[in-house]
Amino acid sequence: MTTAPAQLLTVPEVMARLKFGRSKVYDLIRSKRLVSITEGRCRRIPENAVQDYIRHRIEEAA
Repeated sequence: MTTAPAQLLTVPEVMARLKFGRSKVYDLIRSKRLVSITEGRCRRIPENAVQDYIRHRIEEAA
């Protein structure tokens, strides 16, 4: 059984999905509330990390 590779998103793509500004996304990354990886100077956020962040925020609000 094979699994599909995680979709990697750019910071602008995450900004659009979360409706957050650039500094807010980088703040979430710095505070380790949003997982990201870097390759050279490229920062990428796994799509499932965005979903985990949203799920966690919903659980906090409940």
